[in-house]
Amino acid sequence: MTSQDAELARSLHDEGWRGHKLRPLGMTSPQFRGAPRKNGVYTTSPDGSVWFGSPVPEIAGVLAAALAEREEIRWGAARLRVRGCVLDVAAPVEDGPVELATSTPVVVKGDGRYLLPGDEGFVGRLQHNLVHKADVLGLPAPSGLRVLGAGPRRRFTVRGKPRIGAQVRVAMEADARFVRALRAWGLGLDTLQGFGWIR
Repeated sequence: MTSQDAELARSLHDEGWRGHKLRPLGMTSPQFRGAPRKNGVYTTSPDGSVWFGSPVPEIAGVLAAALAEREEIRWGAARLRVRGCVLDVAAPVEDGPVELATSTPVVVKGDGRYLLPGDEGFVGRLQHNLVHKADVLGLPAPSGLRVLGAGPRRRFTVRGKPRIGAQVRVAMEADARFVRALRAWGLGLDTLQGFGWIR
């Protein structure tokens, strides 16, 4: 983003968004098609994608312009060659009950530790995060959050520190604008590090 709007990039990094510490940005970890499965190893293939998003048009526009001019993306020690960018538009939604599933693990913390679906306090902390995101965007908060399913515990090291989470499928009552926002931002914490991206 710095190449397109250095002040916006600095402000988001140092301060958050408009008086909130949260940054309304999300992304996935690289997703590789045809990568062989290997226990305990993140494998790759020549064919992969990374999704980026923001529910704030000002940020999304700068992000799209910055990505369109890049030839390479650094992901940790890996260098990923950019072969093209495509605008991905989600299907329309209506107000009311909705189910959402993530393609990357959701990170949630409570009392200084990582919580997994099924742990006491997980739903409460995820609901708190959703309410905070709605507040940042000036949208009605969702209600009735329930976990419908979860994947296995996953542990990653990001910048030398652990991140622990699991993919989830959740249901809630939500305003359609907030659902669209979540699809461009993600569930839980550390969405800028590739966690909580909604399929």
